[in-house]
Amino acid sequence: MGAGAAWQARFSTVRAIVVLAYFGFTRRWIESRAVRQPTYSFVIPLYNEEDTLPELYRQLTALFDTLDGESELILIDDGSRDRSLSMLRSLQAQDARVRYLSLGRNFGHQIALSAGLQFATGKAVIVMDADLQDPPEIVSQLIDQWQAGYEVVYGQRLSRTQESWLKRLTAYGFYRLLKRLSDVEIPADTGDFCLMDQAVVTLLNQMPERNRYIRGLRAWVGFRQTAVQFHRPGRYAGSVKYTFRKSLALAINSILGFSKVPLRLATYLGLFSAGFAGLMMALTIYWRFFDASSHRLEGYAFITMAVFFLGAVQLICIGILGEYIGRIYEEVKGRPLFTIKELGGLTPQAVPKAQAIVGTR
Repeated sequence: MGAGAAWQARFSTVRAIVVLAYFGFTRRWIESRAVRQPTYSFVIPLYNEEDTLPELYRQLTALFDTLDGESELILIDDGSRDRSLSMLRSLQAQDARVRYLSLGRNFGHQIALSAGLQFATGKAVIVMDADLQDPPEIVSQLIDQWQAGYEVVYGQRLSRTQESWLKRLTAYGFYRLLKRLSDVEIPADTGDFCLMDQAVVTLLNQMPERNRYIRGLRAWVGFRQTAVQFHRPGRYAGSVKYTFRKSLALAINSILGFSKVPLRLATYLGLFSAGFAGLMMALTIYWRFFDASSHRLEGYAFITMAVFFLGAVQLICIGILGEYIGRIYEEVKGRPLFTIKELGGLTPQAVPKAQAIVGTR
């Protein structure tokens, strides 16, 4: 009886140890799963940034060590033609915090950014450019404002270095013009550099429009928003990716996407032309019947100018209508925003089929 009781006691002890070990393992597994849900998601589109990627990674990982929560880095390769994609693969292999997606072709900065937002799972999502013109050291100030209760914290530029006077002048004029024309208040001198709460990102991801202007959509959703001002440095390396043509296309897209004033402009031009034609009709009648000695009606110069003027007004109005009709055409086609050819550290289930087509490598 004594030996049996001893074996029974030993069995009970072993069973207790196994149960405690099981629950301890389960708790650690749950905690490890919880860690994978980051506090901060950094979303950075890039195009041909092989010269900047190592320094970008170095500065951001140093920043991650100072933050009060886990972070993930989502890098979007927008159809780069250099070694950017191979470098992303290497970074993801050595650091699990790095995730990347490679788009099927170059879809443009705003679409690439929209693609990255689809995969961001952090409570706060920080959007930056890959050229380090959005200083990582400013991120802590964005986070402070988010923790103070703001859902959107955007960077507002006080100055621009290494940019021509023409670039600074046109940017200054564009932001003020957009602010006057837009149906919503879009802050001046702001780019895509910002921190957004996950609730705001979820709303942006649900918006189906194809012609996207993220900083305008960010203002449109509302919520509590504030600015953090900073001096914008020059590019760390490489050449400027936003050419004049791309900047002009983005400016036109932003105005058409957030203002109906161009359509009203066509109406105003029509009214002005009608008024001008009425004035000239009255003058013609006066000269014909009350100032017969006048030679103002001689020649075809005046008629030619009038024809060219009316033709120009008609072409401007047709062009404005064509821009809006073109946007309608893009929307009704219903194509996905982008295609994905490769994912690293991410799952295809994170993005709706209506937003993207995910291929296989």
